[in-house]
Amino acid sequence: RLPAIYANTDHLNVSNLPFRLQKLKEMFISKFGSAPKFYVRAPGRVNLIGEHIDYCGYAVLPMAIEQDILIAVEPVKTQVVQLANTNSLYFDFSTSVNNIQINKTKPQWHNYFLCGLKGIQEHFGLNNPTGMNCLLDGTIPPSSGLSSSSALVCCAGLVTLRANGKTLSKVELAEICTKSERYIGTEGGGMDQSISFLGEEGTAKLIEFSPLRATDVRLPSGAAFVIANSCVEMNKAATSHYNIRVMECRLATKLLSKSKGLDWKKMLRLHDVQTNLGVSLEEMLTIVEEVLHPEPYSTEEICKCLGISLEELRSQILSQNMQDVSTFKLYQRAKHVYSEAARVLEFKKICNEAPANAIQLLGELMNQSYISCREMYECSCPELDRLVDICLQFGAIGSRLTGAGWGGCTVSMVPTDNLNAFLKNVKAAYYQSDAQRLALENNSLFATRPGRGALVFVEA
Repeated sequence: RLPAIYANTDHLNVSNLPFRLQKLKEMFISKFGSAPKFYVRAPGRVNLIGEHIDYCGYAVLPMAIEQDILIAVEPVKTQVVQLANTNSLYFDFSTSVNNIQINKTKPQWHNYFLCGLKGIQEHFGLNNPTGMNCLLDGTIPPSSGLSSSSALVCCAGLVTLRANGKTLSKVELAEICTKSERYIGTEGGGMDQSISFLGEEGTAKLIEFSPLRATDVRLPSGAAFVIANSCVEMNKAATSHYNIRVMECRLATKLLSKSKGLDWKKMLRLHDVQTNLGVSLEEMLTIVEEVLHPEPYSTEEICKCLGISLEELRSQILSQNMQDVSTFKLYQRAKHVYSEAARVLEFKKICNEAPANAIQLLGELMNQSYISCREMYECSCPELDRLVDICLQFGAIGSRLTGAGWGGCTVSMVPTDNLNAFLKNVKAAYYQSDAQRLALENNSLFATRPGRGALVFVEA
């Protein structure tokens, strides 16, 4: 039940992969003095629509991309994991497989590997886990909102699974890797890990949660999706922006539940409120207007609304890294989540029905999503705003930030007959006017298509 095992890569439509595998093998032999026994690849992803709603329980619509994490592996008899990276900016690391320590204060690259390693070890209760030599090669721009960290967690989980002779389904792997990434302090919802395992060539996916399932979404012909990196790095685990939004959604869930007479202590996600009330997303937006106010809520006001003490709020609801936050925006976050969840379903409906003006309709949804992310969720930044404006100016039908935001990438839908002119004009307007961006230009702007999920390759 492994996602896939191949003895060769001739039939795989993944750019440059056979060459990369050979080069990685040569570097591995040079580094460790022996050959790898197998390789694992896990792709990054671009989320087309559905931002910051997976951890609220709502469906999202990403696709896997060709950029990936690739790891060469040799199981060893010593119970030590040795990690090395083809990029000299990332230092070597080694640790005992029986003593995995994940440093939340310094989200360095090897800690994401350790998350996947620990997740699989704990799932199977491995008392005598296999040691490994591992060499990693990555083509996903780091901290770009294309899920490089989650791809590494997924890759490490699959590496550990294979090295220890265990099997799991793709869905089980995605769920374990979602939980294990939280070891580093990121309260993610599962989209990144799910698409990394469940992605398929030629189709985006509607990813739903509880239970986890993926449905094909055929994108319209006549349009390309273009990723543009703002060149502003944002690491979710290194800042509090992301986790504050998760907590604001949780607090909004509590207040909405209490106002409607639900058992608010059991309600964790905004989706739970809608499900328990049995109303539509549009009706939930009306309820948000009625119950919550646009002004920020102080911790004192939240306690008063819920009828609890500040001590109870801190010990029972707020996570450890939220103890010092004094105000929360609940109205804006809930408005974004419920409206974005509706846009995801509308996006899928348009793709399925394929009306003549599908590209125009999808572009409008992407633009609405971006405005909501910028104004209601406040997860944009000046560089992303400028990049979206440039993309729309040069012919994108829709453009929006993708990933957590506060930096990272935009995704734009561009008519294929305008693609070359679009790429040329965006390069000139955004990258070639700035020396720092110009240095990153080659890996910063590219058209993409739905790619394959995680794979294992064994030595022939």
